Amino acid sequence: MSFFGVTDLWLFVVAGLLLNITPGADLLYITNRSAVQGRKAGVIAALGIGAGCVFHVVAAALGLSMILVSSSLAFTVVKYLGAAYLLYLGIGTFLTLKGQKQSENRVMAMLSLPKIFRQAVLINILNPKVALFFMALLPQFVSPTATHPALTFLFLGVVFNVNGTVVNVLFALFTSALAKRLQSISVLPIFLKSLVGVLFVSLGLRLAFLE
Repeated sequence: MSFFGVTDLWLFVVAGLLLNITPGADLLYITNRSAVQGRKAGVIAALGIGAGCVFHVVAAALGLSMILVSSSLAFTVVKYLGAAYLLYLGIGTFLTLKGQKQSENRVMAMLSLPKIFRQAVLINILNPKVALFFMALLPQFVSPTATHPALTFLFLGVVFNVNGTVVNVLFALFTSALAKRLQSISVLPIFLKSLVGVLFVSLGLRLAFLE
C-alpha cells in the first residue's frame, strides 16, 4: 500500500530515526553547544542542523544529489570542504583551552545564537554522507507507479527532516539537563571541550579519507 507515491512509510520512518540517533558530526555539535551553553543553544544547534538538511532534501528532489554522487570531482570537493570545517572546529576548540583557566574557558566557549545556527547549517550541508543517504535510501520507498517522483522525494525528505529535528531537539534538552546536573564537577567543562575537540578532529580526518 502506498501513500503519496510512498511505499512502506512506517519502515522509512524507522530507518530515518535509527540514522538520527547514530553518533555523528550533527549530534556531536548539538552535544557540545548543549553542554557548554545550555538548553537554548542546543535547541538552536538542532534547528540549524534541520535547516541544513533542507538543502539536501531539495537537492534530492531536484536530482542535484545524483550529480554529487555520480561526479567524483563534486563529491571530492564537498568532502574536503566538510572535513576542513570539522578540523577547523576541532582545532578551534583546543585553542580555547590553551593557557586558559576553567572559568575563562567557559566564557570563550560561548557563541552567539546566530553563529551557532550558521555553524550547524554548514556542518550538515558540507557532509556529503547526508546526500549519499538520501540517494541510497529514498528511492527504495518511492513507488514505481508514483505520478510525481520528485514530489514523493520531497515528501520523504520532509518527513525525515521533521522527525530528525524533533529527535535532535529532545537530545539537546536531555544533554543540557544532564550537563547542568553535573556542573558541580570542576573538571567537566575542560573534559567536555577536550573530548569534543578530539571527536571533531577525528570526524574531519575520517571524512577526508572517506572513499
